[in-house]
Amino acid sequence: MNKEQFEGKWKQIKGDFKKKYGKITDDEYKEAEGDMDKLAGKVQEKYGKSKEEVKKEIDNW
Repeated sequence: MNKEQFEGKWKQIKGDFKKKYGKITDDEYKEAEGDMDKLAGKVQEKYGKSKEEVKKEIDNW
């Protein structure tokens, strides 16, 4: 998935991630907005998942 595709899906991904990863705050989503690596890092930090696991989840959306 390229950056343009990711940005196009951002709202859907953000909503789904909020349901699944409730510990991530709106401020953290805003900080990570449009940047898959930052979002993966936030999930990794809060949930102990690897960035690769999170990136796979995002890619499979």
